[in-house]
Amino acid sequence: MSKTIISFGVIGCGLMGKEFASAAARWCHLTDVDFEPRIVAVCDANPAATQWFQDNVPTVEQAYTDYKELLADPKVEAIYCAVPHNLHKQIYIDIIRAGKHLLGEKPFGIDRSANEEIMAAIRDNPQVVVRSSSEFPFYPGAQQIVQWVNEGKFGQIIEVEAGFWHSSDLDPGKPINWKRRIATNGEYGCMGDLGLHVLHLPLRFGWKPESVRALLSKIVEERPDGKGGSAPCETWDNAILACEVKSDKGQFPMVLSTKRIAPGHANTWFIRIQGTELSAEFTTKNPKQVASLPYKPGGQQAWHIVDAPYKSAYGTITGGIFEFGFTDSILQMWAAFCDEVVHGEQGISQPFRCATPEEAAGSHCLFTAALESGRTGGTAVVDWGTLA
Repeated sequence: MSKTIISFGVIGCGLMGKEFASAAARWCHLTDVDFEPRIVAVCDANPAATQWFQDNVPTVEQAYTDYKELLADPKVEAIYCAVPHNLHKQIYIDIIRAGKHLLGEKPFGIDRSANEEIMAAIRDNPQVVVRSSSEFPFYPGAQQIVQWVNEGKFGQIIEVEAGFWHSSDLDPGKPINWKRRIATNGEYGCMGDLGLHVLHLPLRFGWKPESVRALLSKIVEERPDGKGGSAPCETWDNAILACEVKSDKGQFPMVLSTKRIAPGHANTWFIRIQGTELSAEFTTKNPKQVASLPYKPGGQQAWHIVDAPYKSAYGTITGGIFEFGFTDSILQMWAAFCDEVVHGEQGISQPFRCATPEEAAGSHCLFTAALESGRTGGTAVVDWGTLA
């Protein structure tokens, strides 16, 4: 099968840039796809970061320290951009205006104002495919829940809970980084950094909160500054958002949580949906298992736990008896993005797309209201603006 090659540039050559490089190197893992990414240029203010790509990715032809030089490279068709939140607005807008397709990291701007400027650039350049990184919904168990929601299996929704938890910041001796500073991460704190992972599916299902009561926690007040002293931690470590959602079948509560300090959790993403006809749960802590409770009036209420086979959005060489993992979800996400770049929104070969700019903008609507709730101690109305 001949494949359309998409020439990529990477801006921000840290951990996730390397994950993209690994996914591109594993493209032979996918079956029956007629497109393939090829990283030809990289950019980072730190030359040591780009050196890893030059040493390990044979297709890289150019390394830059100025992203504008990469954008001027005619060989580059698309960009993966992973930079601190304060840099999103200018760099994302420049990428879009340069006509390069973009897969960017969440939250698409340090605050709602920055996000609105990015959204304006997207509207002005409709030929550019722009999506946000969010890989966890590509797990087979999550895809099963997506299918059940789309088929209306749950009946009336009773309650929803979704979250993303890790514990890497439990150690108070961990040095401070850009995610702990408002100037680089923004006031959202953990919400901006982790929240679109949690909101991707609820917003895809049309579950837009009308109000939110936020419980925001700052657990570690200061950290080592790497220079022998300490520095204040300015951003929120954990956030629990109690939301009210109204649907055509009635209203229901939805609890969303983003936690950097969740003891015992490495990187746990989960979604739980309770309904009058079906309840279901999936968590990456048990990546092979999907729990479900089908119910008919007067019938038995019993949870069923079934191993989810290795059945992904895009076919792979892996047999169904094996486990699906994080690197597999990254590969699937990248396949969805490349598919849309080559075939367009209507021509994509399977129905589940990457997180959209509108969903990223929706996260800003909710997080802005959550900050207001945190300041006042009360419930805040979510202003959806043009997304209503």
